Amino acid sequence: MENRTPQNLTPQNLTQDEIERYRRHILLPEIGGTGQQKMKNARVLVIGAGGLGAPILEYLAAAGVGTIGIVDDDRVSLSNLQRQVIHDTGTIGEMKTKSAREKIARLNPHVRIADFEERFSLPWAKRHLPLFDLLIDGSDNFDTRYAAADAAELAKIPLVTGAVGRFDGSVTVLKPYEAGPDGALNPTYRDLFPEKPPEGLVPSCAETGIVGALTGVIGTLMAMEAIKLVTGIGEPLVGRLMLYDSLAARFDTIKYKRRTARAAAE
Repeated sequence: MENRTPQNLTPQNLTQDEIERYRRHILLPEIGGTGQQKMKNARVLVIGAGGLGAPILEYLAAAGVGTIGIVDDDRVSLSNLQRQVIHDTGTIGEMKTKSAREKIARLNPHVRIADFEERFSLPWAKRHLPLFDLLIDGSDNFDTRYAAADAAELAKIPLVTGAVGRFDGSVTVLKPYEAGPDGALNPTYRDLFPEKPPEGLVPSCAETGIVGALTGVIGTLMAMEAIKLVTGIGEPLVGRLMLYDSLAARFDTIKYKRRTARAAAE
């Protein structure tokens, strides 16, 4: 079993090669050299190297995030390739972490990869999450989503979480350990989804199908939220759920807050 923990976490300056590689970022006043340096020193853990994880991993690696963790216990299969574009025909049968790590190495050799051939869980997170400062959940099941939300809240690090259906998807950012502009604590995942749906109520994409490009849209939005969080630019989707309807070509955003009863209990 692979378990490549992050090594050499001492902050390092950008090299001349990296300055040229990320020049289009550095030209942006909102990012500049300072923001690019923050990305090099960032440590981001991504749950899943599948449909959502593929664009997340590729864009974060291309953007220059210095240390990327990948946790996934699955292998590449032929039916994955319609949407999981970080893998290819030649990697069928390989562990997704290995396939993703090798693709990232070809894309950007400056990125350090920590890959874990395991399933994400709260006990696992207690051992490994302190090595990272941002968590991104690209999983495809509610058990992992709730575990990721609980783990990030306990570790007091931001969580970017997304989900996809057949033709629609959603993205939000969680920072429940901080207060918003109104002084109230930011909402938790359970303020948005109080309980897991009954077993079998929400079918998987293996049962209903999914458009591959949709995972690219939502995964890319998740990567953008991560870049905003790392560099400190813009307004992350904290307390806001972005919804995308691909058939109608429409984005909607709804606001949500911490439930009063929960906030009072805390």
